[in-house]
Amino acid sequence: MMGGYLDDKFIQGSAAQNPYCFYHWQCIDIFVYFSHHLVTIPPVGWTNAAHRHGVCVLGTFIAEWKEGGRLCEAFLAGDERSYQAVADQLVLIAQFFRFDGWLINIESSLSLAAVGNVPPFLRYLSTQLCRQVPGGLVLWYDSVVSSGQVKWQNELNEQNRIFFDSCHGFFTNYNWREEHLDRMVAQAGERRADVYVGVDVFARGNVVGGQFDTHKSLELIRKHGFSAALFAPGWVYECLEKRDFFQNQDKFWGLLGRYLPPHSICSLPFVTSFCLGMGTRRVCYGQEEAVGPWYHPSAQEIQPLFAEHRPEGDGQGWVKTHCCLADAWNGGSSLLIRGVIPPEVGHVAVRLFSLHVPVPPKIFLSMVYKLEGPSDVGVALELTTGDAGSCHVGGISTLSAEASSRHSPRPLRVPPTKLARWVGHCGQQLSGGWVQRCYEVNLRGCVLQDLWVSFSRPPGSREQEAFVCRLGELQVVDANSLLSPLPRVQAVSVSRVRWQRAAPEEEEEEEEEEERPARLQLSCALHWSYPLSHVRCFRIHCCRATGSPAEGPPGPEKPALLGLAFVNQYRVVDLAVAAAGPGMDGRVEFLVEPVPREGFLVPKAEWGRAALLYSGPHT
Repeated sequence: MMGGYLDDKFIQGSAAQNPYCFYHWQCIDIFVYFSHHLVTIPPVGWTNAAHRHGVCVLGTFIAEWKEGGRLCEAFLAGDERSYQAVADQLVLIAQFFRFDGWLINIESSLSLAAVGNVPPFLRYLSTQLCRQVPGGLVLWYDSVVSSGQVKWQNELNEQNRIFFDSCHGFFTNYNWREEHLDRMVAQAGERRADVYVGVDVFARGNVVGGQFDTHKSLELIRKHGFSAALFAPGWVYECLEKRDFFQNQDKFWGLLGRYLPPHSICSLPFVTSFCLGMGTRRVCYGQEEAVGPWYHPSAQEIQPLFAEHRPEGDGQGWVKTHCCLADAWNGGSSLLIRGVIPPEVGHVAVRLFSLHVPVPPKIFLSMVYKLEGPSDVGVALELTTGDAGSCHVGGISTLSAEASSRHSPRPLRVPPTKLARWVGHCGQQLSGGWVQRCYEVNLRGCVLQDLWVSFSRPPGSREQEAFVCRLGELQVVDANSLLSPLPRVQAVSVSRVRWQRAAPEEEEEEEEEEERPARLQLSCALHWSYPLSHVRCFRIHCCRATGSPAEGPPGPEKPALLGLAFVNQYRVVDLAVAAAGPGMDGRVEFLVEPVPREGFLVPKAEWGRAALLYSGPHT
């Protein structure tokens, strides 16, 4: 999109205003980061966000024009050692940056010697990748044919089949018609799902449907049983009004919804605050921490199904979900749910998540929400379990007796003492008008399938009830995981330290500069030890203070949030600190706060710490 490597290239985030944001992850299986560099490595933020949603990520190897042809000849026209060396490096790159594979896109004419080595190159790359990267994937784009010419076929056929047979999948060009799909059915055989029929969302050339008509292409692709490759869905951001981005994004993916069955979340704990990885302010458990735009794709939490749910029949009410930056419980956004309960029905519900989780004997669920405006509508979590014949549900009421049953969990009123941190605010009114509800469910032999939120009319009400509800957090947690002790942050160290004097502001007068304490800028690297499987992220804070040795250690200021880390390291860049004058000492303390996967605050006494002491020049 727009050349790639925009604000998404900053590993620790940026202050970008109105950046592009993708959040319909449950609709897709593979995310390809595409640019026109020879080797395109997906930015870490995209890889983290995709993997959090169970989506695999591919980089792009692209060769174009005469220069691309020269490079391809250099490694493909020789013996196997050359193309194997290139393949080995592509595998190492994917392994090091922890993404899942490559889209190979050669759009330069090749000699017969070079094109003859493309199939063994693809086979070797696919084999080596799968050995080093579990679930590795190599896709080939429809461009070069077996003669070495660049001739887009818009289908899988005898001229390009040799490349399809040498890797995991084939990505067709975009100017196909239905007769191309008819012919490909026989060509693909049992591998129809490995043929990704290309759809250019910009609708360039002779296409069936793009832009807001993309669903017309999807309808034909699904009719013939193929997979789909949606190219450049950033069209909604690049070409339409930025102020309407979220509305247009939801419209685009909503039109495709019937052709994109959602994939499921398959593990516990499942915790999300619906944060998009961006916002106009930062909020931590209802408390505002900072005001101003921020963008950090790694901070995006698991996103729900965005849809409008209308039960069959007239007057049955409706429920619609939106992402919203106006308020948040944790992060920068929340999930806004609007709906209407008509007089004829008692409640309406919307499915937020598709899951496929073998459920442990006991789980705890939590929901943080608030109703906007005066409303007495009831809000409750509901879940569906698969195979009602073997699934035993205890302690909750069953709403239906179908093979896939929906249940309303029992509120958790008296929590075990060992779970005090997790349930500390259950049933309470929290800051900002938020309310937390907790539930306990006892199950045996069950598979958790779906998570719903239900809205019921107040007792005695017979009128139409409109409501606006904001969801701040949902959790599904294995009770046993809350009994094990939380690890401590260990061995916090500070390295690669660099000091420099801060540049004075241009408009400052010299007299004011002399009165104002000198300022320094500190850059350094923080490292620590912590098992990443136990944590959602780390919040990095600092405290700064100066004083004289005679007065004792300087008193630290209130910790200031520097940013978020998703590995055991963080780079501090140009942190402003006061220079220590003659005979004075300065102290900067860095604090590493783990955020557990189960989603509760860790007391400050259990954070990791490292202090950096410095002094002024001695005269």
